[in-house]
Amino acid sequence: MPITNQQVAGHAFLRPMYDDSYFPDHVVGQGKVILLRLCERVEAERPADLESLYALTQAATEEFNLLDREFVAVGSGSGSGIETVAREWICDEFRFVASAYGFRDADAEELTAGRDW
Repeated sequence: MPITNQQVAGHAFLRPMYDDSYFPDHVVGQGKVILLRLCERVEAERPADLESLYALTQAATEEFNLLDREFVAVGSGSGSGIETVAREWICDEFRFVASAYGFRDADAEELTAGRDW
């Protein structure tokens, strides 16, 4: 399903991670796919309130929990994983998605409450 929100469609998800050689691009690409899938779900399901949005972001957060293992596995000895800076970048993307779909009052911590990274 193509993204219809123009703000989202033109957004370069996870750009700082692509720009940092510490993070393997193909794994960052998987994170981008998770975020785009979240946007598709928001557009398809049209959450009516924050609780409904949080249910969608929780599912995406669980996918990032699994992706963290992939970062570590392909880290080629660099220990690449979702660490402090990457955590902030990813959380910023969740906040961007919430805001782009009209949930400007979404709690930043609640958007990724189930994260283990």
